[in-house]
Amino acid sequence: MDSDGTRDARGTHANPVPRARSDMPPMPSQAPGVPPLPDGSAFLTWLRTPRSETLPGVWRFGHRPRPEAEPELIPGRQLISGALIAFLVGWLVWSLLQNGYLGDWWWVPLLLITPDSWRGPDGALGRTGTALLYTGYKVLIALIIMVVVGKLGRWGEVWRRFGPPAWRRAVPAHEPPPAPEEDPAEWPQLRAAGAVDAAERLAAEARAGRMRDVDHARIARAWQGVRSGRFGLATFTGAVLQDGAAACLHPSGDRDLPARLARHDLLTGQVRLGTTADDARNPYAYRGTGLGLGPELLGTSLLAVGPAGSGKTGTVIRPLAESLCLHALAGRAAVVVVGAVGVGLGPADAYDVVVQIGNPESVYDLDLYGGTADPDEAAAVLAEALVGDLAEPHQGGDTRRSTTVLAQLLGPFRSVHGRFPSVPELRQLLDGAPGPMAALRKGLEDSRQESLLRELDARERQMGNPGDVGGILADRVALLDRPAFAGFFDTSGQSRPFSLKALDHPVRVRIDLPQRGHADASRMLARLVLAQFTASVAVREDRSLFACLVIDDATGVVTPEAVRGVQRLRSGNAGVVLTLRTLDDVPRPLRGPLLGAIGCRMALSGLTPWDGQDFAEVWGKEWIEARDVTDRQIIAETPAGKVLHAVRQVITGKAPTARAVTVRQVERERWSASELAHGVPAGHAVLSLTTVKGEHAPPLLVDLRG
Repeated sequence: MDSDGTRDARGTHANPVPRARSDMPPMPSQAPGVPPLPDGSAFLTWLRTPRSETLPGVWRFGHRPRPEAEPELIPGRQLISGALIAFLVGWLVWSLLQNGYLGDWWWVPLLLITPDSWRGPDGALGRTGTALLYTGYKVLIALIIMVVVGKLGRWGEVWRRFGPPAWRRAVPAHEPPPAPEEDPAEWPQLRAAGAVDAAERLAAEARAGRMRDVDHARIARAWQGVRSGRFGLATFTGAVLQDGAAACLHPSGDRDLPARLARHDLLTGQVRLGTTADDARNPYAYRGTGLGLGPELLGTSLLAVGPAGSGKTGTVIRPLAESLCLHALAGRAAVVVVGAVGVGLGPADAYDVVVQIGNPESVYDLDLYGGTADPDEAAAVLAEALVGDLAEPHQGGDTRRSTTVLAQLLGPFRSVHGRFPSVPELRQLLDGAPGPMAALRKGLEDSRQESLLRELDARERQMGNPGDVGGILADRVALLDRPAFAGFFDTSGQSRPFSLKALDHPVRVRIDLPQRGHADASRMLARLVLAQFTASVAVREDRSLFACLVIDDATGVVTPEAVRGVQRLRSGNAGVVLTLRTLDDVPRPLRGPLLGAIGCRMALSGLTPWDGQDFAEVWGKEWIEARDVTDRQIIAETPAGKVLHAVRQVITGKAPTARAVTVRQVERERWSASELAHGVPAGHAVLSLTTVKGEHAPPLLVDLRG
């Protein structure tokens, strides 16, 4: 069975649009408060902004690295008093020099470097020149004294902390344009490879304001294909010379999204989710920096846990889905977004395929069997979707018996009919209905399929046995055999089913689940999509394309096989993004393996202490420096001391004490369960990161609204 999208993403747009012209780039609408997209001089400024290599998760656009260790902060009173004392010392030294109390030795440098003929009223310089020479030397000595005492008194730190804000604000320096061989707007990599004409055309498009950030990322991706040998240099050059910034378009013809709600930097592939809080629990190098996520982090998968209203969809899922759609338009990624109807996963125009299960007006259908022609593969994926949540959640628990039962029916049915059964037909076969079973047997006998007849005989012998899972499978299939889904999951070729085999192409897919009145069916379909995704990315030919599955509300989706599938995604340049209201939606034996398989873990505000305990365990402990302060009462031994202590107690109201400070190294949880449950402000989250290369970022307190 052929499914739309298994060969190319062309023509699979939910609302097809005409091909964009090179001289008329689309102008997407902007949300209030979001900076305009780069074009013209703004595009060149965006392109030339430095992006330094830094720690994982730091928003690299215009980032200035900070020291890893926090500098020692001097108390304000001590800082001001030290600056004042340094000024008084400098004034005293200058006064002593002026009045001759320190001798005339400080004139020796002037006498050594100037001829004798210059000095005196009758010298070569004259009276006025000599006066100016001596006055200038005094000013020089005064400046030297001022610099020395200013350094000792930390006048610069006083100015930065207590000076007028408007004067302390740094004025941005207008740097000159970089040299042509270093200017990314001049495409030096194309010039070095001999494609000078293409580089000139692209540079002219950028200067004229006809190139956008998506265009730059898309053409850069196409150039990577030339370097890897997938495309020819002549083909690439011809496309650029003909279409300019519109060359190598996405099959949909789109050059941008209809609207953007988040800040994106396609040069680094990051999307900004917020700002790392200036909190003592965050490493100093991260404080106050932007938080940016890209494929290098999503390739280890992301799990976000937080109650309803904590911002999982609006501040995490929507920006990530938007970023992945931009990557797809640039030819870098394939994305599948799964969620309930109306949760705000982006407009339909932002996707190539929109599958609205249960909506009669949906243009696309969902392929129940994943676009495969192998009955065993189809049975394994379908069994995971139907009864994966019923498998024993421990090592070795799986759905092998259910897979065998389905394979015993799917193989014979496909051999006889040339297709897989529809939902009503599969339900009848699992129930053991006499008519369909007899018709299937007759078809096999007519075609003399002895091996498949043995499969069917084995299925009939197992029917009715106490341990047979056919009845359970039939009950689960019955959830899809409802009037609301009558026009879906068609296998006769009358609909346009979408298959996840399309992940070989930069396709954008949104699947809307009918959770209202069909919660069990929605969870089953979400498991089906996850099972098809993990099976499809493992056999992709082109793994340079990043594939990502985003599931908003993964309740009932996490199964033993799903956890094993997530563990294998990193090697296939793929990842998943899952959200949960609570970890209680995951079976207890699977919580540890799930948190271990996921590289990026996010705990949003409002977490329960029980969920916080699981995060605290996976984040572990760290060594810190603890200070114990002890106040010990001073006992006077002499009569004078006793009188002095009595007077002091009358004045202060407290007995005289001596303070002792003990410093020691202790091991403490990075974030305790209580802190996660009660110490994370609204709109914030605690997030730990892991890159595909194995670099780690400790749990960071992040303001998702910044």
